[in-house]
Amino acid sequence: MGFVPPPEWRDPEAIRAKQSELLPQAVRRAAQSPAYRKKFADAGLDPSSVRGLDDLRRLPLTTKEDLRREMPYGFLAVPLREVLRMHYSSGTTGIATAVYHTRGDLDRWAECCARGMQIVGAGPEDVFQNMMGYGLFTGGLGLHYAAERIGCMTIPAGSGNTARQVHLLRTFGVTVIHILPSYAARVLAYCREQGLDPAGDLALRTAHVGAEPHSEDTRRRIEQAFDIKVYNCFGLSEMQGPGVAMECEAQDGLHVWGDHFIVEILHPETLEPLPEGEEGELVLTTLTREAMPLLRYRTRDLTRLIPGICPCGLAHPRVARLTGRTDDMIIVKGVNIYPLQVEQVLMRVPEFGSNWQIVLETAGELDDMIVKVELRPGVGFDDMRELDALRQRVIQDLRAELLVTPKLQVLEPNALPIAEGKAQRVLDNREQPEPDEEAAGDKHGSG
Repeated sequence: MGFVPPPEWRDPEAIRAKQSELLPQAVRRAAQSPAYRKKFADAGLDPSSVRGLDDLRRLPLTTKEDLRREMPYGFLAVPLREVLRMHYSSGTTGIATAVYHTRGDLDRWAECCARGMQIVGAGPEDVFQNMMGYGLFTGGLGLHYAAERIGCMTIPAGSGNTARQVHLLRTFGVTVIHILPSYAARVLAYCREQGLDPAGDLALRTAHVGAEPHSEDTRRRIEQAFDIKVYNCFGLSEMQGPGVAMECEAQDGLHVWGDHFIVEILHPETLEPLPEGEEGELVLTTLTREAMPLLRYRTRDLTRLIPGICPCGLAHPRVARLTGRTDDMIIVKGVNIYPLQVEQVLMRVPEFGSNWQIVLETAGELDDMIVKVELRPGVGFDDMRELDALRQRVIQDLRAELLVTPKLQVLEPNALPIAEGKAQRVLDNREQPEPDEEAAGDKHGSG
């Protein structure tokens, strides 16, 4: 018999009641850290006055800048002797920050990831290959311990070395993997280069993907090529790592585990709460973390709450696929653009492969946006007029989506660099303005 969720997971009121019970405890734990003691004092907030969910918006917001300012131990809420592990954020959007875990935190992290694997059918009969990085990056370890927890034979392959990855997949009959979506495209390309049928020569059934935004078209490409189901997994180091939210078999949004996290969607500029269905910034509060509880943490991720109970029956709140981050937006000719918008257009073109990149250059007083994309292996054009017609059609689609007209370069397969980790989708080579000497003096001078 498969995994049977407890009855309270199907009752939204039961989940809200649990959150209301846990929030005051989380606030009291947070108050043990120097950073939150100062935040509460600045806000004139008595932690003991927080009684339940109705008090959530009285709590101050927490930002990445707060974490950086209080490095290394300002947000630590337990004695150092109780800390079992430290992880470091990737630092891709700035200075890396440390995240701490007690033994209980690690156990709950594994539990959250295990839930997501179990609700899509993983169990002791499966062989799990973890193709995410291990070490300071949290990506690999959460699902590793989850897979062992539910009884899977677990292969800690780590990231990179595609030839070895495919060897392991074939040799041990791997059925479940955890992988970056961009790296799944690399594995697919390698299989085809070696004359392997990704669907027929592998035993794969399920993939959990995450750590980078990707479009629905990218997901469907992976599913069709490998003949598997692909489920989104969301997490961030500051909360715990992967497994904060995971998809069920309905593939209709990611379930945020409501007995461990409270989810809010706020307007990115006004910070006012937005109604279900309206896109804004994802803000999360930890309910059960011990070492480093975080309250109303601004993730910078853009998504929306999906109304109603999921077709699978689970009442844990659902968020839609992330559309990007407030800090990965690029501005070209005065227009706000998210890289995922480009991917959505490119991945609808069957002639294109999965590797693409945006290059930004300075052209006089304006910016040039160059979109580079590889052809899919095996695709060729006897008449270059056909290729030019394809290029013009895609440029029109990009212009309709982005409201600016990019240049489009269609390249041969494997012409772009291959990322073994997160794909670098944007290269910003634009000239930076000279710093204002007076402003620079104000910023760096002694006060």
